[in-house]
Amino acid sequence: MHGKSVMILELNFERGWRGGERQTMYTMSGFKEAGLNVELLCRKNYPLEKKANEKGFKTQSFANIFGVLFFLIFKGSRYDVLHAQSSHILTYAILSKPFHRAKIIFTRRVDFVPHGKMTLIKYKLTDQVVAISHAIKRILTDFGAKDVRLISSAIMAKKLDKSRAEKILTDAGVDPSLHLIGTTAALVQHKDPLTMIEAIRELATVRRDFVFLHFGKGELEQQMRDKIAEYGLDDVYKLMGFYDNVEDIFSVLDIFTMSSEQEGLGSSVLDAFMYRVPVVSTNAGGLSDLVQGGRAVSCEVHQPQQLAAGIQSLLEEPLKRESVARRAFAYTTERHSLNCITRSYLELLHEMGTRIDLNIVEKLAHTMQPTQA
Repeated sequence: MHGKSVMILELNFERGWRGGERQTMYTMSGFKEAGLNVELLCRKNYPLEKKANEKGFKTQSFANIFGVLFFLIFKGSRYDVLHAQSSHILTYAILSKPFHRAKIIFTRRVDFVPHGKMTLIKYKLTDQVVAISHAIKRILTDFGAKDVRLISSAIMAKKLDKSRAEKILTDAGVDPSLHLIGTTAALVQHKDPLTMIEAIRELATVRRDFVFLHFGKGELEQQMRDKIAEYGLDDVYKLMGFYDNVEDIFSVLDIFTMSSEQEGLGSSVLDAFMYRVPVVSTNAGGLSDLVQGGRAVSCEVHQPQQLAAGIQSLLEEPLKRESVARRAFAYTTERHSLNCITRSYLELLHEMGTRIDLNIVEKLAHTMQPTQA
């Protein structure tokens, strides 16, 4: 079986468009460039299906999980490999395995600790479990999963629309002459946005020549608005809401920050790295893989004073900003290019007996490099 004839079905049944869905698209693009036949099983009439169709991928979409199970039982045997991108969809790949008999790969992207004997059995019935960070690999190994492979996430830069970013600032009444600090993080507990507010409050006691832009929505929004008002930070802390193609904002940011208390990897930090925006971040979970080695200012979780001091140090030291951004960009283009991540998956497929021709990656390497920012 050569690369051209290998059939892979990517499985992602999530409703939204977040890091895991973007990585699903990157994985498919890498496999396609490598000459494999790749299709997508996804939820009908949701963003992932739309974006996959726009890219010319064949999709198998269903309104509910019963359609998924029916398809895998009766049509799954046409595929050599099923690649599950979430624990939820992995369940149905495992339940239907006696019928499709395909190899199953599961890539785990979250660092929440799994629970229960049934979950462990599910992992043991998976042919290969992949973790995207050392933190997730440790969690899975401690849980009882065997031979967990580490394959991180890819990042691909696109051409940023700076004029759109500037319009977003104008519409929000933001003075572009100020230092622009920002984050793209859902307003949910594992992102710990309340610590971010405390950090900006701390920074505002030292200086007020900045504005903080927080892109994202979530259940903590009202609590955050109340806290921002209580601290008198309405002029410096802006809740921007959700934007499609939010990456455009990297074209105007001076500093990017993350306050997460849990993080599988931190793909938005990789975005900042790729677009040469210096980062101040906690070292939670998989973020610790990214922020070491002088690639970012690293902080402990739940330490707003450290975040504020890190931001202040970058604002005060232009040479440090340049050094941090340069190291991060070099690391990202070398270790997180689509070529690098695709190569890792092809090597895994080869080891699993699909007889992938590894030479195809070398031949196509130039077509799979991310566009430099």
